[in-house]
Amino acid sequence: MNILIIEDEKRTADQLKRLVIQFDPQFKVFGPLDSVARAKEWFTSPPELIDLIFLDIMLADGTSFELFESISIQIPVIFITAYDEYALQAFKVNAVDYLLKPVDYEELSQALNKLDQMKRTLGHHNHHWIKSLLHGNAPLYKKRFLVKSGDLIQYILVDDIGYFEYDEGLVFAHLLDGKRVIIEHSLDDLGELLDPAHFFRINRKTIVHIKAIRKIHPYFNRRLSVYLEPANYNATVSRERVQHFKEWLDQ
Repeated sequence: MNILIIEDEKRTADQLKRLVIQFDPQFKVFGPLDSVARAKEWFTSPPELIDLIFLDIMLADGTSFELFESISIQIPVIFITAYDEYALQAFKVNAVDYLLKPVDYEELSQALNKLDQMKRTLGHHNHHWIKSLLHGNAPLYKKRFLVKSGDLIQYILVDDIGYFEYDEGLVFAHLLDGKRVIIEHSLDDLGELLDPAHFFRINRKTIVHIKAIRKIHPYFNRRLSVYLEPANYNATVSRERVQHFKEWLDQ
């Protein structure tokens, strides 16, 4: 593993390097970089691929959060600081763990083992685990779907879909421009893949996008009738979903 240390206190940087090598002599340690400016310069053309950053929050010329405001850092971070007041902000940015100075071997070992567990659980050979860290462990929702039309393979944007409909054993995505394409996912799968802030399953056969809704009317048996784009398509909100649907609309 290649590790970069960004720390403006030489004593702390030396201690970190010593503890990392104690944990695994095969690890290669770079740095330390002692300022936001030097870190920005390093990330402009890094000489080595880095797997993990030990990052001090308070650097010589500012806070390390400034890095994330100007550079897209796709690398897990373990924050190092003497000030626990920054803990919440650290985890909102990109943290595997958060260690207070002076760092001891046991705490550092726990942080490195935590990173290793994340990799093994979520997969060495994909980068979804890194993305989950970068987004504060928030779920990652679909942005595009790959679809087939004859011999042609193309993609459609999720934001261009008005609603999904199950019909005769197939799931169709109805695009806002009036086109209809087959999606190779069940509605149950789509319930996990789509952002619930934008999509709602109004009945067992239909999932709607918020921006496709044009009109809503009361319907018999305490249900709701919803008119959707494209083509002012009429669908019904099942009775057991009406209250949740209203709460979803009222976010």
